[in-house]
Amino acid sequence: MTLLEVNGLNTYYGDGHVLFDVALRVERNEVLALLGRNGAGKSTTLKSLMGVVAPRDGSILFDGAEIAGAKSHVIARAGMQLVPGDRRIFGSLSIEENLVLAGLTAQNRWPLQRIYEIFPRLKERRGSRGTDLSGGEQQMLAIARALIRDPKLILLDEPFEGLAPVIVRDLVKACRDLADAGQTIVLVEQNLAAALTLAQRAYIINNGHIAHEGPTGEIAARPEILQRYLGV
Repeated sequence: MTLLEVNGLNTYYGDGHVLFDVALRVERNEVLALLGRNGAGKSTTLKSLMGVVAPRDGSILFDGAEIAGAKSHVIARAGMQLVPGDRRIFGSLSIEENLVLAGLTAQNRWPLQRIYEIFPRLKERRGSRGTDLSGGEQQMLAIARALIRDPKLILLDEPFEGLAPVIVRDLVKACRDLADAGQTIVLVEQNLAAALTLAQRAYIINNGHIAHEGPTGEIAARPEILQRYLGV
Protein backbone atom coordinates (compact mmCIF):
# COMPACT_ATOMS: atom_id res chain seq x y z
CA MET A 1 0.00 0.00 0.00
CA THR A 2 1.43 3.37 -1.03
CA LEU A 3 2.26 5.75 1.83
CA LEU A 4 3.89 8.54 -0.20
CA GLU A 5 3.29 9.43 -3.85
CA VAL A 6 5.09 12.33 -5.52
CA ASN A 7 4.35 13.59 -9.02
CA GLY A 8 5.66 16.52 -11.07
CA LEU A 9 7.74 18.00 -8.26
CA ASN A 10 9.70 21.11 -9.29
CA THR A 11 11.86 22.94 -6.77
CA TYR A 12 13.90 26.10 -7.19
CA TYR A 13 16.56 27.91 -5.18
CA GLY A 14 15.88 31.49 -6.22
CA ASP A 15 15.91 31.38 -10.01
CA GLY A 16 17.85 28.12 -10.12
CA HIS A 17 15.75 25.13 -11.15
CA VAL A 18 16.97 22.21 -8.98
CA LEU A 19 14.33 19.44 -9.23
CA PHE A 20 12.63 18.69 -12.53
CA ASP A 21 9.27 16.86 -12.51
CA VAL A 22 10.42 14.41 -9.83
CA ALA A 23 8.06 11.47 -9.41
CA LEU A 24 8.44 8.69 -6.87
CA ARG A 25 6.45 6.50 -4.56
CA VAL A 26 7.11 4.88 -1.20
CA GLU A 27 5.18 1.83 -0.10
CA ARG A 28 4.17 1.37 3.52
CA ASN A 29 6.79 -0.60 5.53
CA GLU A 30 9.39 -0.15 2.77
CA VAL A 31 12.97 1.09 2.90
CA LEU A 32 13.65 3.19 -0.19
CA ALA A 33 17.05 4.59 -1.17
CA LEU A 34 17.58 7.79 -3.12
CA LEU A 35 20.97 7.61 -4.82
CA GLY A 36 23.04 10.01 -6.88
CA ARG A 37 26.22 12.02 -7.03
CA ASN A 38 26.86 15.04 -4.84
CA GLY A 39 24.67 17.93 -5.98
CA ALA A 40 22.26 15.68 -7.87
CA GLY A 41 19.24 16.85 -5.84
CA LYS A 42 18.85 14.12 -3.23
CA SER A 43 18.82 16.32 -0.13
CA THR A 44 16.68 18.91 -1.91
CA THR A 45 14.14 16.18 -2.59
CA LEU A 46 13.92 15.33 1.12
CA LYS A 47 13.68 19.01 2.07
CA SER A 48 10.91 19.50 -0.50
CA LEU A 49 8.96 16.55 0.93
CA MET A 50 9.34 17.92 4.46
CA GLY A 51 8.43 21.49 3.54
CA VAL A 52 11.86 22.87 4.48
CA VAL A 53 12.05 24.07 0.87
CA ALA A 54 8.74 24.92 -0.77
CA PRO A 55 8.36 23.23 -4.17
CA ARG A 56 7.20 25.52 -6.98
CA ASP A 57 4.65 22.98 -8.17
CA GLY A 58 3.80 19.29 -8.05
CA SER A 59 1.82 16.89 -5.87
CA ILE A 60 2.95 15.20 -2.65
CA LEU A 61 0.33 12.77 -1.37
CA PHE A 62 1.22 11.52 2.11
CA ASP A 63 -1.04 8.88 3.61
CA GLY A 64 -3.77 10.05 1.24
CA ALA A 65 -3.52 13.78 2.03
CA GLU A 66 -1.97 16.49 -0.15
CA ILE A 67 0.93 18.15 1.71
CA ALA A 68 2.74 20.01 -1.11
CA GLY A 69 3.37 23.55 0.08
CA ALA A 70 2.44 22.82 3.71
CA LYS A 71 4.62 24.10 6.55
CA SER A 72 7.18 21.72 8.08
CA HIS A 73 5.43 21.54 11.46
CA VAL A 74 2.15 20.56 9.77
CA ILE A 75 3.91 17.82 7.80
CA ALA A 76 5.64 16.63 10.98
CA ARG A 77 2.30 16.47 12.77
CA ALA A 78 0.97 14.35 9.89
CA GLY A 79 3.67 11.77 10.61
CA MET A 80 6.76 12.57 8.53
CA GLN A 81 10.13 13.22 10.18
CA LEU A 82 13.36 14.45 8.57
CA VAL A 83 16.73 13.60 10.12
CA PRO A 84 18.93 16.25 8.45
CA GLY A 85 22.55 15.74 7.53
CA ASP A 86 23.69 18.31 10.10
CA ARG A 87 21.67 16.52 12.84
CA ARG A 88 20.44 19.74 14.55
CA ILE A 89 20.52 18.40 18.09
CA PHE A 90 20.53 20.81 21.04
CA GLY A 91 24.14 20.86 22.22
CA SER A 92 23.40 22.45 25.59
CA LEU A 93 20.81 19.78 26.48
CA SER A 94 21.45 16.21 27.59
CA ILE A 95 20.50 13.21 25.48
CA GLU A 96 17.43 12.60 27.60
CA GLU A 97 16.39 16.27 27.51
CA ASN A 98 16.71 16.27 23.70
CA LEU A 99 14.44 13.22 23.54
CA VAL A 100 11.85 14.53 26.01
CA LEU A 101 11.69 17.87 24.18
CA ALA A 102 11.21 16.15 20.81
CA GLY A 103 8.34 14.10 22.17
CA LEU A 104 6.43 16.90 23.91
CA THR A 105 4.04 17.59 21.02
CA ALA A 106 3.85 14.01 19.70
CA GLN A 107 0.42 12.42 19.56
CA ASN A 108 1.80 8.94 20.25
CA ARG A 109 5.12 9.41 22.01
CA TRP A 110 7.40 6.40 22.35
CA PRO A 111 8.54 5.62 25.91
CA LEU A 112 12.21 6.37 26.49
CA GLN A 113 12.88 2.72 27.24
CA ARG A 114 11.90 1.79 23.68
CA ILE A 115 14.43 4.29 22.33
CA TYR A 116 17.12 2.96 24.66
CA GLU A 117 16.49 -0.60 23.53
CA ILE A 118 17.28 0.46 19.96
CA PHE A 119 20.26 2.61 20.95
CA PRO A 120 21.79 1.23 24.19
CA ARG A 121 24.65 3.72 23.88
CA LEU A 122 22.19 6.59 24.35
CA LYS A 123 20.99 5.03 27.61
CA GLU A 124 24.57 4.76 28.85
CA ARG A 125 25.19 8.44 28.10
CA ARG A 126 21.68 9.80 28.68
CA GLY A 127 22.95 12.55 30.99
CA SER A 128 25.65 13.77 28.58
CA ARG A 129 25.20 17.06 26.74
CA GLY A 130 24.92 17.10 22.97
CA THR A 131 28.23 18.92 22.60
CA ASP A 132 30.00 16.09 24.46
CA LEU A 133 28.82 13.34 22.09
CA SER A 134 30.80 11.71 19.31
CA GLY A 135 29.56 12.02 15.74
CA GLY A 136 28.05 8.56 15.90
CA GLU A 137 26.28 9.28 19.17
CA GLN A 138 24.92 12.53 17.76
CA GLN A 139 23.56 10.62 14.76
CA MET A 140 21.92 8.04 17.01
CA LEU A 141 20.31 10.87 18.97
CA ALA A 142 19.12 12.60 15.79
CA ILE A 143 17.41 9.41 14.64
CA ALA A 144 16.05 8.74 18.12
CA ARG A 145 14.47 12.21 18.28
CA ALA A 146 12.55 11.39 15.13
CA LEU A 147 11.51 7.95 16.35
CA ILE A 148 10.15 9.17 19.68
CA ARG A 149 7.40 10.93 17.73
CA ASP A 150 6.19 7.57 16.32
CA PRO A 151 6.53 8.64 12.67
CA LYS A 152 4.82 6.98 9.73
CA LEU A 153 7.83 7.88 7.58
CA ILE A 154 11.43 8.82 8.42
CA LEU A 155 13.62 10.67 5.92
CA LEU A 156 17.32 10.01 6.63
CA ASP A 157 19.75 12.41 4.95
CA GLU A 158 23.19 10.76 4.75
CA PRO A 159 23.08 9.23 8.26
CA PHE A 160 26.40 7.38 7.85
CA GLU A 161 28.50 10.24 6.47
CA GLY A 162 31.86 10.77 8.15
CA LEU A 163 31.39 7.99 10.71
CA ALA A 164 33.81 5.20 11.58
CA PRO A 165 33.03 1.80 10.01
CA VAL A 166 32.16 0.24 13.37
CA ILE A 167 29.63 3.02 14.05
CA VAL A 168 28.18 2.66 10.55
CA ARG A 169 27.76 -1.06 11.20
CA ASP A 170 25.83 -0.38 14.43
CA LEU A 171 23.63 2.23 12.78
CA VAL A 172 22.90 -0.03 9.81
CA LYS A 173 21.84 -2.76 12.25
CA ALA A 174 19.58 -0.32 14.11
CA CYS A 175 17.99 0.80 10.83
CA ARG A 176 17.54 -2.81 9.74
CA ASP A 177 15.83 -3.65 13.04
CA LEU A 178 13.52 -0.66 12.56
CA ALA A 179 12.73 -1.79 9.02
CA ASP A 180 12.05 -5.34 10.21
CA ALA A 181 9.63 -3.87 12.76
CA GLY A 182 7.75 -2.14 9.93
CA GLN A 183 9.21 1.38 9.97
CA THR A 184 9.01 3.10 6.58
CA ILE A 185 12.28 4.82 5.67
CA VAL A 186 13.57 6.95 2.80
CA LEU A 187 17.36 6.92 2.83
CA VAL A 188 19.73 9.33 1.10
CA GLU A 189 23.25 7.94 1.41
CA GLN A 190 26.63 8.16 -0.31
CA ASN A 191 27.68 4.85 1.28
CA LEU A 192 26.41 2.71 -1.57
CA ALA A 193 27.01 -0.63 0.14
CA ALA A 194 25.00 0.42 3.21
CA ALA A 195 22.18 1.88 1.11
CA LEU A 196 21.85 -1.17 -1.13
CA THR A 197 21.96 -3.45 1.92
CA LEU A 198 19.15 -1.64 3.72
CA ALA A 199 16.77 -0.69 0.91
CA GLN A 200 14.49 -2.87 -1.17
CA ARG A 201 14.16 -0.33 -3.99
CA ALA A 202 16.07 2.71 -5.12
CA TYR A 203 15.66 5.78 -7.28
CA ILE A 204 18.72 7.31 -8.89
CA ILE A 205 18.56 11.07 -9.32
CA ASN A 206 20.83 12.83 -11.80
CA ASN A 207 20.95 16.61 -12.23
CA GLY A 208 17.54 16.96 -10.61
CA HIS A 209 15.87 14.30 -12.78
CA ILE A 210 14.88 10.76 -11.81
CA ALA A 211 17.17 8.74 -14.07
CA HIS A 212 16.47 5.17 -12.95
CA GLU A 213 14.27 3.19 -10.57
CA GLY A 214 14.30 -0.45 -9.60
CA PRO A 215 15.00 -3.12 -6.97
CA THR A 216 18.34 -2.60 -5.25
CA GLY A 217 19.45 -6.11 -6.17
CA GLU A 218 18.98 -5.30 -9.85
CA ILE A 219 20.85 -2.00 -9.54
CA ALA A 220 23.74 -3.63 -7.70
CA ALA A 221 24.01 -6.25 -10.44
CA ARG A 222 24.27 -3.67 -13.24
CA PRO A 223 27.69 -2.00 -13.04
CA GLU A 224 26.94 0.15 -16.10
CA ILE A 225 24.18 1.94 -14.15
CA LEU A 226 26.42 2.43 -11.13
CA GLN A 227 29.18 3.80 -13.34
CA ARG A 228 26.94 6.09 -15.37
CA TYR A 229 25.07 7.74 -12.53
CA LEU A 230 27.17 7.14 -9.42
CA GLY A 231 30.69 6.91 -10.78
CA VAL A 232 31.48 3.58 -9.06
